[in-house]
Amino acid sequence: MDLHEKIREMEAAMTKTKYNKATEHWFGLMKSQIAKLREKIEKKIAGKGGGEGFFVKRTGDATVILVGLPSVGKSTLLNAITGTRSKVAAYDFTTLDCIPGTLNYKNAKIQILDVPGVISGAAFGKGRGKEVLAMARNANMVLFIIDAVHPEHYSTLLKEVHDVGIRIDQRKPEVKIVRKTRGGLSMNSTVKLTKVSFDTLSAILKEFKMVNADVVLRDDVDIDQFIDAIEGNRKYVRSLVCVSKTDLLNAKELQQLKEQMPKAIFVSAENNIGLDELKERIFNSLNFVRVFLKEVNQKPDLEEPMILTRPCTLKTVCERIHRYFVKKFRFARIWGKSAKFPGQQFKTVEKHLEDGDIVEIHIR
Repeated sequence: MDLHEKIREMEAAMTKTKYNKATEHWFGLMKSQIAKLREKIEKKIAGKGGGEGFFVKRTGDATVILVGLPSVGKSTLLNAITGTRSKVAAYDFTTLDCIPGTLNYKNAKIQILDVPGVISGAAFGKGRGKEVLAMARNANMVLFIIDAVHPEHYSTLLKEVHDVGIRIDQRKPEVKIVRKTRGGLSMNSTVKLTKVSFDTLSAILKEFKMVNADVVLRDDVDIDQFIDAIEGNRKYVRSLVCVSKTDLLNAKELQQLKEQMPKAIFVSAENNIGLDELKERIFNSLNFVRVFLKEVNQKPDLEEPMILTRPCTLKTVCERIHRYFVKKFRFARIWGKSAKFPGQQFKTVEKHLEDGDIVEIHIR
């Protein structure tokens, strides 16, 4: 039995077993062993050497990667929202490289990457999946593209990105693990643990051959989050789900799918349906803040805002202009949502800003 078969067998055993206090310890050991098996597979792939990979220079204010199975309409969608001419054909694997495009929306320049379709097993090197998912680790957002006729593919994609160490729409748990040379395991939590016991966490650490360590938990973690903290190489990326080719469904089928996937955006790139909503959702989900700069005694520049991401402060703006602006900062005047009245003065660089604020910075 190879490593992949072992993982599948162990995952199948877990799906057949209910998680509760009696089985919690067993689940912890199984998931730890699966994590170690995946690490072995990773090392084998790395040792053999992969393909040439993709190289695309990051441009713009953020990068969004289109992730989907082959022939779900990624290239058509890229063409529709960016004007890029990515090759389109009615058969699988049309895109064999990474095609970048730029979505210009509300003054933001958003890089959109069209990559080859992901297939089952991509996380462990099938197709060009390894290179695709490696790029997804470095994107600001993953935009899952799901064929309207095959909504079940979404779970396949989630598993592939999870297996490559991407955590979708999650926050990195606050877990601090410090190895030491002696003294055994010391484990403390600032919150009540409701999903896993200290005994199970200790057993997981021992599976990873960590018998001497100080552990502090500031989040109510589960087994998976704790293993992620031990391995420490996870990427936490936000996502959106876009259901393509909705023109292939009748009204009843489309309504049923919308009820099944209430947070998804439903589009037909061929018929220009849903594209405006998609652009708006991408912009909002990237947490952009547009800040308009104003010189003293001059009108603000409302044509070219500074594009930043939340959380955004006056310090963020100062650093973007020039590093010495922080040291020489005296005060700033703000017009917009962040101010109680137009031109309100603030003397701290820690003042948070909102989208559309106009900022006038005074330095020494």
